[in-house]
Amino acid sequence: MTTQNAIDWPDTYLPGTGDNFVSNEVIVQGVTAADVWRYLTDTSAWESYYDNVADISFPDGGGPELGDDLAFRFGTFGFPPLDAHVVEFRAPAEGVPGRLSWTAKQEGGPEERLDVLHAWLVEDLPGDRVRVLTQETQIGAPAAALATERPNPMLNGHQAWLDGLIRAASGMLGA
Repeated sequence: MTTQNAIDWPDTYLPGTGDNFVSNEVIVQGVTAADVWRYLTDTSAWESYYDNVADISFPDGGGPELGDDLAFRFGTFGFPPLDAHVVEFRAPAEGVPGRLSWTAKQEGGPEERLDVLHAWLVEDLPGDRVRVLTQETQIGAPAAALATERPNPMLNGHQAWLDGLIRAASGMLGA
């Protein structure tokens, strides 16, 4: 039996304790964790395979590749660009999954404030397979409103991100 890894959650963002949580996962053959990691961590590629992201910038310099403790900004789900900060960054290695997570925040009054942790796990599996898991916890009134929408825009948006990421990593962009 193979045991699969899980996201490491800070207590503040523990799934089920916020206002909105989604989990999306794909397992596919013929793509490696390293292939996926390249497209996941290079923000200059995001808009080529995911249409729900825009206005990516690095206010303190750096980028377009994400790295540990890096600040960046991006717009998604109709929100103005959110202030994001990479809080976990570990590239995949033999027998070790890649781990990437960032917080993203929108300041303002109680109706506008948003606090997010978006986490990714990328791991090679036996049989020439890769598993990509992405989960997000959101806290705040905008998150609670988003959670009531049907179909669920965050669940569907993250699935589109995963699908595009796998297409890019497998060289099938535009296919």
